[in-house]
Amino acid sequence: MGKAQATRSAILEHATDLASREGLEGLTIGRLASELKMSKSGLFAHFGSKQDLQMATVEAAAQRFYEAVLAPCQSLPEGGERLCGYCERYLDTLQQELFAGGCFWAAASAEFDDKPGPVRDAIAGAVGAWQRELARQAAAAGVEDPAGLAFEIYALGIGANTALRLLNDERGFARARQAIERRLPSPAA
Repeated sequence: MGKAQATRSAILEHATDLASREGLEGLTIGRLASELKMSKSGLFAHFGSKQDLQMATVEAAAQRFYEAVLAPCQSLPEGGERLCGYCERYLDTLQQELFAGGCFWAAASAEFDDKPGPVRDAIAGAVGAWQRELARQAAAAGVEDPAGLAFEIYALGIGANTALRLLNDERGFARARQAIERRLPSPAA
């Protein structure tokens, strides 16, 4: 990795954590430059506009999520085993705060759900891809309503994240795990 790519990666690492805490609208070239001890022009060279920075941050968050949740499960057989692996890693990364401010997707979704445009579309695309992959594995496991199960898994994860971040209640993760376990196909599926 060259110096420019390493610098861009470091910027995006910081930007994803900042956006998970304060929102994508809070990302500015000036703020990031100040926090990272860079010149504005140096940071601007990596991102031509605030929207470019936001889009790159969404992409970086998606990559971080993929590496933490999906990639480690790719060696598991498709269907029930991989679905169980995804669920375990999904809740683990939320509970262990893969992003400094909790679930990046919950924060970004709430911030952009009513703002049309490419940033909203990128967020919707990433969340939709995650739910489609859950549904695909549920279908491979023979679940009767794969899309419904995917929705429930996502909703339970977001609920547990809210319980932890907003209510300081870590029991939400135990509740989410129990609810998901009840909905997952048996290991033989």
